[in-house]
Amino acid sequence: MAEIIQRDGTWTFDGDTVRIVPGGKAHPVRLALGEIAVPVRAVAGVSFEPDRKGGRLRLRLRGGACPVLRAADGRLKDGADPYALTVEKDRTGVAEYFVDEVRNALLIEQVPDGPVDRFLLPGPSLPVSGGGGDGTASFDGETVRLTWNWKAEESKTAGGPATLPLSRIAAVRWLPSIGLENGYLRFEPVEGPVSAPPKYDTYALDLWGMSKKEYTAVLVAAAVLMRLPGAALDAPATAPALAKAAEPAAPPAGDHDVLLRRLRELGELHRAGVLTDDEFSTAKQAVLRSM
Repeated sequence: MAEIIQRDGTWTFDGDTVRIVPGGKAHPVRLALGEIAVPVRAVAGVSFEPDRKGGRLRLRLRGGACPVLRAADGRLKDGADPYALTVEKDRTGVAEYFVDEVRNALLIEQVPDGPVDRFLLPGPSLPVSGGGGDGTASFDGETVRLTWNWKAEESKTAGGPATLPLSRIAAVRWLPSIGLENGYLRFEPVEGPVSAPPKYDTYALDLWGMSKKEYTAVLVAAAVLMRLPGAALDAPATAPALAKAAEPAAPPAGDHDVLLRRLRELGELHRAGVLTDDEFSTAKQAVLRSM
């Protein structure tokens, strides 16, 4: 077991999973995500970046494994990145030990560092809300609701809150405010993209970068992204896919350690709500048959 406890948060590694718990004063995005369990098969690498004050511990995930990183597309600041931990000077040795432990596990498990074809993490819990600027976005798994505040343009407030069923969403895009340029959270309807600027688009939030909380809009984007029909290949593994992966073609039937670890992974997905009771039962039975 490797563990590092900092004001910024706590990371633990038990050989199979990196558990990340944000500190009490962490960035709003990290606090909203809460505890994250990252299976080692989702990890592409880990590093410690020293500096004069201590350094930063950074977990690098395989491309496409995390819906939040997918929605952010490399635009999350370090403070908002759930996979970065600020390390104090007197804990740099612990950070280096943590890196060694994770790297050893990656070598033993022979985890590739390339992208994956489906999400390996469940993403934000539902319902989820976030945003700022001229309104707030919320998503319950079926419908996006945009509620305007007093700073919104009349073209938005005149029609009241906007609702958009998931079936009518073709894409979702998030861009934070950069410098003097506003950002946005935009939902593109299946009828085609809206040409109006986000400031006047009733299916978009205009983000001004006035508060850290505006970054929480990326969580709404991530929750919608992983449920879009067009993102089926990137969705969390379904029971048939997991059952197929549990057949002897993946690990040998006699390798009980591998199969036991797979049972633990299925249990984590079930507890996280990624798998339904029926899906979990089907996948578990496939593993047990292999044993």
